[in-house]
Parts: sequence; C-alpha cells; structure tokens
Amino acid sequence: MLVRARNPLNIGAAARAMANFGVSALRLVNPYSVAFREARSAVGASDLLKRAGEYQTLAEAVADCTLVVGTTAVRNRALQHPLHRLGDDSAREIRQHCKSGRVAILFGSEKIGLTNQDFSHCHWLLHIPMHAEHVSMNLGQAVAVCLYEVGRDSSPHPDAHDGDRATAAANQQVSESLLEALQLSEYVKPGSEAACERKTRRMVLRFNLASEDATVFLGMVRQIVWRLRQGRKD
Repeated sequence: MLVRARNPLNIGAAARAMANFGVSALRLVNPYSVAFREARSAVGASDLLKRAGEYQTLAEAVADCTLVVGTTAVRNRALQHPLHRLGDDSAREIRQHCKSGRVAILFGSEKIGLTNQDFSHCHWLLHIPMHAEHVSMNLGQAVAVCLYEVGRDSSPHPDAHDGDRATAAANQQVSESLLEALQLSEYVKPGSEAACERKTRRMVLRFNLASEDATVFLGMVRQIVWRLRQGRKD
C-alpha cells in the first residue's frame, strides 16, 4: 500500500515488483499524480496498476485488513511502536497473518515517508537494515526487497493457524468507542484530543484482538458509553 506516493514511475516500479512476487492487490492513498496508471516502469504489471484502488484516507484503505505494518528508515525518529527488522521473524509473522486475513504493508511518500498519524494505524513497524550513511531506499526497491523477504519461506515447518484476527475497521470501531468513553468521563484533557486518539488506537492494536473478542469488547465499551450519556442527562 502506497501512501501519498509522488512519482508515477515509482508507483509503476512498485507494481512491477508486486507482479514479480505474486502480489496483486495494490492500494494507493492520495497519490500525488493521477497519471500513474500509465507508468512505463510497470513492465508486465499494467493490469495490476489499472486495478489499483485509490483511497482518500488511510483508515479507509486498511479497513478490511487484520494486520497493518508500516515501513520506516527510522533515522532519528522517536517511535512509539514495536520496531521489527526485516528478516525471518517479521516475514514469518506476516505470512502467518496472510493465512487468516488481509495484510497491508505501508510505504510512505518519497519525500517524508510515513507520518506519526499514519503509524497510529499500524500494529508494528518494519525497517530494512542498511548502511548508516545511506538509510533511504528508492520506493520501488523497498517494495521489492520487502516482498522478496516475505515470500521467502525459510521455516522448515508451517506455523499453526491461530484464528481470525479483528480487521482494521473493527479495531477502529473499538478505538472510537473507547475514545468517546474517555471523553465523556473527562479523562481527555482539553488540547490533548489528537494525542489521546493516537495513543488509544495504538493501545487497541497492541491488544491484537481476535475478531470475536473485538465484537465483545465493542459491545462492552458501547454499554459504558450509553451509561455515561444517561448519567449526563440525569
């Protein structure tokens, strides 16, 4: 999934890498140029590029995903998420989630990468270890390296199926209801709304809720919200 990609040629190169490794669902959030569907760099992947979905917000783009992984070059950023090095363990976890749900790997714009707001939709972050003097990689190359590693199954035994996970849309519903409960109870201090929203979303994602548990949790929180509203009326 490409978030605010700026160069049509990079989008085409990413599509070509996806075709090389058998990945067919490309999604774009606010692409910089509308001309990307005819990018000459998408050799052998023109159909994939034409089918690519466009979304106005990241929340909409990941709504049906059960695992959302953001990519980052790290640099000097103070990260609030678990950071995984691209390798056997991270690739194996992604493959495992693919068995029971949809996985989104996010790549940010060529200029600034992914923002902290983008990260708040992620379960964890992924980085490609590189030479300290050249930590930034071309977008198409980064997509190719990540997909190669994810597709390279080095595990001698298949992992056990651990059940359906909650989609991003379900997690978002839980986050929104929980945030409403916090606001009604006056836990959220004036001026801290945006930061509290990000913290709440990150916390819910760390729960790694199963689909059934997310439904139960949402019902609990909505009941709390209803009670808090009733108390305000009284």
